[in-house]
Amino acid sequence: MLSLDFMRGLIMVLLALESTEFYVYLHELCNRDSFSAAVMSQFFHNDWRGLHFWDLIQPAFMFMAGIAMTYSLTRQKEQGISWNERFLKILKRSSLLLFWGIIKRVHTPDWLSLNALDLTDILTQLAFTTIIAFLLFDFKIKYQILAAVGILLLTEFLYRFWSIPGFVAGFTDGRNIGSYLDYLWFQQKGNHYVFINWLPTAVHTLAGVIVGKLFMQFKQPLAWLVPAGIILLLSGYTLDFFEVTLIIKPIATSSFVLASLGFCCLLVALCFWWIDLRKHQKGLLFFQVIGMNSIFIYLFFEIVGRNWFNSYVIMLLSPMEILLGLSHHWFLVAAALATFAAEWGICYFLYRKKIFFKL
Repeated sequence: MLSLDFMRGLIMVLLALESTEFYVYLHELCNRDSFSAAVMSQFFHNDWRGLHFWDLIQPAFMFMAGIAMTYSLTRQKEQGISWNERFLKILKRSSLLLFWGIIKRVHTPDWLSLNALDLTDILTQLAFTTIIAFLLFDFKIKYQILAAVGILLLTEFLYRFWSIPGFVAGFTDGRNIGSYLDYLWFQQKGNHYVFINWLPTAVHTLAGVIVGKLFMQFKQPLAWLVPAGIILLLSGYTLDFFEVTLIIKPIATSSFVLASLGFCCLLVALCFWWIDLRKHQKGLLFFQVIGMNSIFIYLFFEIVGRNWFNSYVIMLLSPMEILLGLSHHWFLVAAALATFAAEWGICYFLYRKKIFFKL
């Protein structure tokens, strides 16, 4: 299914461009209240209530991880690998995801102290959601759906009814059950994003497993994938519209999970229809190259890129700003694209050499 390779590659391309500050530089070129500024604002996280395009990247990342897990575990079962062996592989992978998720967020010399430890990275969250999805993998689809509903109901219960002095019940920024647990476990106060996000976002990974199974079982997946996407989307926005449960990404409310899953299902359906059914497959290599080494390049541009490579490329290309007569903002845009091109080139080199890094 080339569409799944394309979607994974598309997510990584968008993340790579974000790591170069490309969206920041473009946004700075826009007039404050212009249409272009409104469009560019979609490439940044919404502050609290609501949903921007960029808020869908993490759900899509975890959703695709679930689909990939389905194909991987099914292949392992067909090869006769026991449940215990598969579980040990998942534990090893999750441990590595947790390790790199913590390392990626190092920002202070005392990063190992509890009050400085950052456990909200997408890799850290994926470490926990992967284990949950694995433990539910062998259940029938109807029971997996019930488990997903149960996780969202549990999340609703925690945020609505677990009232702690000093932390109001509900979905208030920095004063909810997630913030309280961060304070209780890590002595961290007022966190915007919370550690226990892995609980509701486990539904993204589990939904990916379900969709992967349905792709393997049905010849016409669009017949159920499109309606499911529409129902999930409407459910999430209905809960938000009537203010039953607001769409809030930083604490992954159930309405956010439902709405983002709806978008993910519809995007997968669109890619499947366009690429696998209509056979529009030109240009896919550009995305496959970066998608097939997704973990490696993600760690590269997030750790090496942000801390050294981005500024090095800007310094290296700085004479071009004067030679070409570019304004400083346009030069930064060009430098960001050059940085991305270099990172893509690294992936292309690895692709040609058939070197693929996996956890």
